[in-house]
Amino acid sequence: MASVHLNVSGMTCDHCRGRVESAVKAVVGVYGVYVDLAEGSAEVDFDDGKTNQDALAEAITSAGYQAEISE
Repeated sequence: MASVHLNVSGMTCDHCRGRVESAVKAVVGVYGVYVDLAEGSAEVDFDDGKTNQDALAEAITSAGYQAEISE
């Protein structure tokens, strides 16, 4: 199991937060996700044998938001 902190921009309301959460949860191998609207971030726990950080960021981008892996 692995985890990643993603910086997410473009979220302006709770509906946006829900869309980001749903997009990440739809990625195979994701165990859990917590999206913080105020901070503009997402914390994701995932199986690194089934997915990777780039795929998680891409899921958020596909949902219409900007995502960047936090170092």
